[in-house]
Amino acid sequence: MGDQERDRRWPLMWSLALSTLRHRASAFAAAFVAMLLGAAIVSACGGLMETGIRLAVPPQRLAGAAVVVTGDQSYALPKADPEDEEEDVQYGLLPERVPLDPGLAGRLARVPGVAAAVPDTSGAGAVQAVAVTAEDGTDTRELAERVERAVAGSAVVLTGDERGLAEFPEALAARENLIVLAAVFGAMAIIVSMFVVAATLALSVQQRQREMALLRAIGTTPGQVRRMVVAETMALSIAAAVPGGLLGPVLGGWLFDRLVDNAVVPGVVVYGQGWLPAAVGVAVSLLSALIAALVTARRAASARPAEALAEAAAPPVRTGAVRRAAAVTCFAGGVALALVTVLFMHGPLVSSTAGPAVLLWAIGLALVAPTLVKAVTSVLARPVLALSGPAGYLAVLNTRAGTARLAAAVVPVLLATGMATANLYMQTTQTGAAGRAYAESLLADLVVTPATPDTLDQVRAVEGVAAASEYVTSTGYVDAPHDAWQREEGWPLRGVSAEGVEKTVATTVIGGDLRQLKGDTVALTAVHARNIGRGGVGLGDTVTMRLGDRAQVKLRVVALLRVETGNEMALLPASTLAPHTTAGAPSRILVRAADGVTREALTGELRRLGLEVQGRDALTAAFGAAQNTQAWVNYLLVGVIVAYTAIAVVNTQVMATARRRREFGLQRLTGSTRGQVLRMTGVEALMVAVTGILLGTVASAISLVPFAIAVDGSPLPSGPWGIYAGVVGAVAVITVGATWLPAWLVTRSRPAEAAAALT
Repeated sequence: MGDQERDRRWPLMWSLALSTLRHRASAFAAAFVAMLLGAAIVSACGGLMETGIRLAVPPQRLAGAAVVVTGDQSYALPKADPEDEEEDVQYGLLPERVPLDPGLAGRLARVPGVAAAVPDTSGAGAVQAVAVTAEDGTDTRELAERVERAVAGSAVVLTGDERGLAEFPEALAARENLIVLAAVFGAMAIIVSMFVVAATLALSVQQRQREMALLRAIGTTPGQVRRMVVAETMALSIAAAVPGGLLGPVLGGWLFDRLVDNAVVPGVVVYGQGWLPAAVGVAVSLLSALIAALVTARRAASARPAEALAEAAAPPVRTGAVRRAAAVTCFAGGVALALVTVLFMHGPLVSSTAGPAVLLWAIGLALVAPTLVKAVTSVLARPVLALSGPAGYLAVLNTRAGTARLAAAVVPVLLATGMATANLYMQTTQTGAAGRAYAESLLADLVVTPATPDTLDQVRAVEGVAAASEYVTSTGYVDAPHDAWQREEGWPLRGVSAEGVEKTVATTVIGGDLRQLKGDTVALTAVHARNIGRGGVGLGDTVTMRLGDRAQVKLRVVALLRVETGNEMALLPASTLAPHTTAGAPSRILVRAADGVTREALTGELRRLGLEVQGRDALTAAFGAAQNTQAWVNYLLVGVIVAYTAIAVVNTQVMATARRRREFGLQRLTGSTRGQVLRMTGVEALMVAVTGILLGTVASAISLVPFAIAVDGSPLPSGPWGIYAGVVGAVAVITVGATWLPAWLVTRSRPAEAAAALT
């Protein structure tokens, strides 16, 4: 009998839920929009990730080849214990073209089914790829398998749209960029979506508290109320998530095009999204809605009938034990990440702990928002009463009586302010610190090209030149001893000339001598040296490094350096590093002017030699452009999520205001004018905005202070105050506008009609 009764309950609840959605469509519009956009963003992030995983790069010059063989640009970072099979292997990306064995083309030509194997030496002379054409009737897949066996793991075999990677190896960096960005911001979007949907549903249920109370009073059980709320939410989420998932490819394509336009992803990469990301977006949206519905329904069904009727008139302000425990957990995690950020993180690693800390603090504050909102509005009451007269008095009374409603409206404002402020200032702080460290590391006044040994001698012979050094950059990895601090990005390498490095590159030598930087030698930062191997490495020790073209070299440590945070690097002789770059030679010469010699005068002397001469600003500008490109990626994706949160602010405020039509009508019947009602709602909106902005500022500040200390040594983040003013101004305008406009619309009707309305 029990099973039969349960079988009848759910169809009844679904029928009631669908009926409620039909007759109260406006009450659920905000939740519908939040779910739809959440599914679209998650689906779009999935599309970017799928594009990165597939990485389709159609060939151009090598389009006639059935199979293309090229060097393996991936590099497996050494493990602490090579015998430990359980330790995950991390992979880096080598920045230079990995050359192939010159005899490989000849061996491949003898593989059965190969019509021809043509080496590609379009770069600096080394064999960069081998284009393999098939004999008539040879299956491409079978041919690829034979070629795989022939190369025996010494190279990569490409077919289909992957063949273009042999022509455009820089596209490989797009794979990691797209996957990491999609994963990070997709996860952030899921969490934000869950809280936005939960806040919107909570506000919707609060507005229907009288309806819930009457249902309880006539005998509806808590389980029936809970099932009704869950059924309503799931029916709504299905209607919203499906079109949201289908909208994902459109949004993902737009985001991808912006990444291409700003050179984050090469234009040769083809965007492609199948059905799986859309399905994941729909599933995640449904799961988020279900979790939010269960939390909201528990609160709606827990009160006794008499209590429910009382709470319908004056919702209580209380934070449940589960929410308090979750908030404490978030705060504890935020504190732990702050300590790790300050004590252990440096350079690019800082954002890996500071970024999640922002979300933890924002979520923690959102969980205890009802308690915090009551405290903040109590503080704001005095200045509001002093400045806004009767309208402020009524607004203060409304906020005190409707703290629960106010808290639901504050949460999206808190999230938008906290996330936007923290992420923007983290980026400006890290970009600014890296730019200053790079600029301070250059003592040279001028940059000369081309850079050849003869040119270097000519430059040094010019009167007025104090020092000149070849200069080349790359990236490398430490093979041995084990480097515990090594990341997938590798270590920046700078190739210089021992005779001119101390006057052209700003370094503080705390051990050894840079004049010995010749042959197979290296200069490491003292911090880096201490973390290599079990006891660190010192002067005279040998370090085995993997250079950008996969070449392995043994280098003797001849100097230990102290550098500014954000300028971590290793110095090698330019003659050692340059042959292992794609260009095969130093890219430029750094020149330091002698005392009393102006840059302009020295520039003229150097140009008489037929050399191209630029100021040091050319290097800092190029470095800044690379930094700004990465910054733009974060701005774009964070902007999408913040825009989603801002839409949630609008939805929440519109829904909260539109449902007060009856209240406004009664207020006008008791003598208030329409203007007084609008002024009152304007003051309430300002209190919502100020409260959310204050709490969001707290969440961002607690995260930014340890981040700024770790990056720049100062508790204040870098960046113009206009960023914060812009965030605050935009959030305030959106909040007030989204409150005042609906109030203006609902007060157009006659007071008696509004007072008689059921909603």
